[in-house]
Parts: sequence; C-alpha cells; structure tokens
Amino acid sequence: MPKKIHKGQVLFLMALAQFMVVLDISIVNVALPSIQKALNFSPSDLQWVVTAYTLAFGGFLLFGGRAADLFGRKRIFLGGVTAFTIASLLAGLSQSDTMLIALRAVQGLSAAFMSPAALSIIVNTFKEGKERNKALGVWGGVAAGGAAAGLLFGGILTEYLGWEWNFFVNVPIGIAVAIMVSRVVPESKANLKHVHLDLPGAVLVTTGLMSLVYGLVKAPSYGWTSNKSLLFFGISAVLLISFVFNELRSKQPLVPFSIFKIRNLRGANMVQFPITASMFAMFFFLTLYVQIVLGFSPVKTGFAFLPVTFVIGAGSAIVSNLVHKIGYKPPMVIGPLFLAAGLLVFSNLQVSGDYWTDVFPGLMLMAIGLGSMFVSITIAATSGVPHDKSGLASGILNTSQQIGGALGLAILSGVYSSQFTKSLMSGGSPAEAQVAGSHEAFLVGSCFALAASVIAFFAIKHVKGEPASSEAVHMG
Repeated sequence: MPKKIHKGQVLFLMALAQFMVVLDISIVNVALPSIQKALNFSPSDLQWVVTAYTLAFGGFLLFGGRAADLFGRKRIFLGGVTAFTIASLLAGLSQSDTMLIALRAVQGLSAAFMSPAALSIIVNTFKEGKERNKALGVWGGVAAGGAAAGLLFGGILTEYLGWEWNFFVNVPIGIAVAIMVSRVVPESKANLKHVHLDLPGAVLVTTGLMSLVYGLVKAPSYGWTSNKSLLFFGISAVLLISFVFNELRSKQPLVPFSIFKIRNLRGANMVQFPITASMFAMFFFLTLYVQIVLGFSPVKTGFAFLPVTFVIGAGSAIVSNLVHKIGYKPPMVIGPLFLAAGLLVFSNLQVSGDYWTDVFPGLMLMAIGLGSMFVSITIAATSGVPHDKSGLASGILNTSQQIGGALGLAILSGVYSSQFTKSLMSGGSPAEAQVAGSHEAFLVGSCFALAASVIAFFAIKHVKGEPASSEAVHMG
C-alpha cells in the first residue's frame, strides 16, 4: 500500500527551502560593510560576495532542473540542500575574502539544484487546477517576499550577532528540511527509457549563461562598449548559439525545444524577464536611498521593507484563489501596472524626504503588483507542462528570473551612474547626486514594468477554470 502523501507538509518544506534560496540573494547586502572590514575585502572585490552566488545560481539552473527530472527530484533536492547547508556553515567560518567568494559560488550552485527540484516537486504533488494554484500561491508569496525579508534578517543578524550569522542561520534550517524531506516527500522522476544527461549541452548553456551574467554585472563599471564587456558578450553569444545547434542534433537534449510550443510557458518567461529587471534594481536603489540619504540603520532599513513581505503574502493568497475564476492573464496584465506606479512614486524621492510620505506609498503599490504577478507567472509557466519536463520548466522560469534581474540591475546601474556623475559635476552634493541617479533608474524601471504588462496582454492565452487536458489548452 503506497505511503500517504501529506501535501501540506510537502508544500511547507519546499517553500521553506525556496525561502532560504531567495533570502541568500539579498540577506548579505546589509552585511557587506561588516564583511569588507572583517575579511579585508578591496572595494572592487566586495561585489563578488553577491555576484559569485548569482553567477553560479543563474548558470546552473537549467542543468539542475533537468537533472531533477532524470535522476529523481527528491534525490537532487536533498543533494542540493545538503551542499547548501555545508557551504553556509563554512561561509560563516571564512577566514579570507577568497574563501568566502568560493563558498558563495558553492551556495549558488547548490541553490540551482534545490530551487527547480522544489518547484517540480510541488507541480507533481498537487493536481493541476485549483489545488495547484493555491500551492503555487504560497510558493509565489515566498519567492517574492524573500528578498524583502532578507533585508530585515540581514540587518538584525549583522547588528546584533555579526555578519557570520547571515550564513549560520541556514544551517539548522537546512538540517531540519533535509531530515523532514527524507521522511515526508516521495521520490518522483520523469518516466523515460533513458537517464542520459546531455553533458555537452549542459556545459555550453552553463558557461554561456555565466558569461552573459558576468558581462551584465560588470558592464556598468567596464563600459557597455568596452573591449572587456564585448568579449564576455561575444563569448556568451558563441556558446549559446552552439548550445542551440547541439540541442537540435542531440537525441536526448538538455532542453527539448518542443517545450516552448506551450504558449503560456513561453509567454510567462517573456513576462518574467522585465518584471525581475525592475524588481531587483528597485530593491538595490531603494536600499541605498533609505540608508545613505535618510540615514536609516541596517535594522531600521530591514523594518522599512517589512510591510512588503506581508502585502505580497496577502496578495499571493488572494490571487491564488481568484485565478481559478478569472484565469491568470488578468493579474499578469494588471499587476505590472501597480509595479510601474510604485516605481514612478520612487522617481520623485527627495533629499529631504520622509519614509511614510515618500517611500511607503510606493512600496505598497509595488508589493500589490508583485503579490499578484509572481503567483500568476508561476502558474502560467507550469500549467500544461508534461510531468517528465516539470523540472526543466521550473529551471527555465528561474533562469528567466536570474538573467532578467542581472540585466535590469546592469542597465539601471549604468543609468544611475551616468546621472550621478552628471549631478556631481554640476555642483550637486553626494546626496543630491544619489537622488538624481535613482530618479532616472526608477523611471527606466517603470518602463520595464509597463513592457511586462504589454507582453502579458499579447503573449498569454486567457485560461480559467479546471484545465480540460494536459497540454492541449496551452499549445499555440
């Protein structure tokens, strides 16, 4: 007799694991000054504490997602959690800048296996339709709220316990998740006659994506048309084009391109790109404004973003219940408009600004938009996907998020730096230059959000109610 699956426990464990993954993208931001002082980081190398994680995470997601389908989602997830936990412990014990950067890369690599495997487990545990929508509502709320929560936890841990605890906090959580998952979650994998992992394809897409992310991250400092930037973009283009040719010729490709025939999966990933491009940059520039211009401490900065987590969570719960009645297209069209409105509010921040009148209204608009969008995007990107490709679909969605975030931060950092320099040269104070730079960055970010709404309107097929069949509804 098969063992009964406790779906609520499965969802809680997968959401908790995803919370760790998202948290570690933002939690160290507040701790960077303390890390720089403790490990003698040079100013130019400090960004690698963040970049090493992002590079490895974004580069290996497709590989991790397909490995979960082929070798067992539970097995890959447990391997990722174990490696992530060990890397977190060692990162907190780091004695040098090089050691910490290397361990951040291991954390990112582990997360690239954890995250798509976790989402794939949810997709395969919950029946497509209302049941899965509610589960993905929880998942979407955790994914969107984790970045804001990371700023709060990072501030508290850094100020009262030390920067090391930004990493140590993962250890007990990781151990508990691994133990519970081994007991509660059943194993599942694609029902295929082979377990052949397309290694040439994996190497090409991983190195291609890592080269692209690195180029995007460094372009604002190198210059977009500098030889170094063009070199990394050129290497990425060659590797990714080679990956496409390899996939077309491979008998068991890493990414069967037939998956992109599923219209809403294709559309959801197109929407994800500009959404995360604007969101990642929003958190980055707003954190700088709150700390440097308004003079907030790390802990006060964390609390300033706390309402975002609650609003996103509430919005995710509401939308996950509504999607069954109205479909996921309306929230994907309307949600980005709230995000754009919030960014427009931020484009009017003042040097003598006040949190409650200048920052809080924009945060609420942004949170409402994100709460509705991430649930809808996740449902659209996973609905109608065959079970043997659910891990791959999860990996593609996460890749769109990471590449979109890196691209947005790189573009908006360039916009910010240009305006910042122009303001200083015209006699503005550092605070005035910072505000001037952020004004332009937020305006461009609002354009990204508006673009997401337009893409959703044209690219997403309106579907509501229980799906009639697996794939037929979403092909096109």
